[in-house]
Amino acid sequence: MIQLKNVERSYKTAAGQTWVLRRIKLEIRQGEFVTFMGPSGAGKSSLLNVLALLDDQWLGEYWFRDQAVHDMKRKQRGELAKRNIGMVFQSYHLLDDLTVRENIDLPLSYKDVPSGQRQGLVADTLDRFQIVAKKDLFPSQLSGGQQQLVGVARAVIHKPALLLADEPTGNLHSSQAKEIMELFRELNQQGTTIVQVTHSEANAAYGSRTIQLRDGWMVGDTANPDLQPYEAVKQ
Repeated sequence: MIQLKNVERSYKTAAGQTWVLRRIKLEIRQGEFVTFMGPSGAGKSSLLNVLALLDDQWLGEYWFRDQAVHDMKRKQRGELAKRNIGMVFQSYHLLDDLTVRENIDLPLSYKDVPSGQRQGLVADTLDRFQIVAKKDLFPSQLSGGQQQLVGVARAVIHKPALLLADEPTGNLHSSQAKEIMELFRELNQQGTTIVQVTHSEANAAYGSRTIQLRDGWMVGDTANPDLQPYEAVKQ
């Protein structure tokens, strides 16, 4: 599904150029459940943003379902993301001027789902996440945990081919966190490819593959035990 070849990302700072991703070579197959782990500043969220097509300032090659993302214009990348990718953000990213129901409905509009079918899908999703009573509230009227649930519901309602999650349970209590991870596992079993960033070993255990990052380098991959340590490839 995804191929990255020598993907790199850097930022200009007062001290010079700071690299956050270095020579990332990665293949993610359809149906995998992949976890990115590593210390703060390792490049996990930066790599997730590249996959999500939220960042277009990287170098290298990115292939999504045999389409050359690196050759696309920004608008083309945006359309590709809307139709294929769901994203769960650590900081929610709900639209403040839309109600819970309207936030959840938003991704369906990108797929030209008929109005009647959309209403049914939204109703089923509200019920599934036990937030029917919150459907007419705005994000500012919700707790952090409730906003996170809405964010997850919005990300999965259109059954994306690729689901990306950045610390998806960071603001949930343990029982809610388990429910979300069980939902992710169910979606994965139904064919959704999932990539998550987490510090939680418990969350990582739901996945089928774990990739370790450090200082922007891939330093470990359970699917590739022969991966060279980054101290060697830096030379």
